[in-house]
Amino acid sequence: MSSNIWIRQIHRWLSIAFTVAVTANIVAIALQMQAVWIGLLAFVPLIPLLATGLYLFALPYVSQRRVNEARS
Repeated sequence: MSSNIWIRQIHRWLSIAFTVAVTANIVAIALQMQAVWIGLLAFVPLIPLLATGLYLFALPYVSQRRVNEARS
């Protein structure tokens, strides 16, 4: 499997983890629980989610540039 496929799969699973962490944070706020670690829990998947998202965002532009350079 290509590394792009692995990064897409990791990005999908990280987005699920981020959604669960945000949902847990909302539930904790609704229950008026004062746990700072629940609020910070969303940052754990958010940082690699940002990195993989930026990679996937830039991927078409980089590959297009490579195609254009190969044609020249």
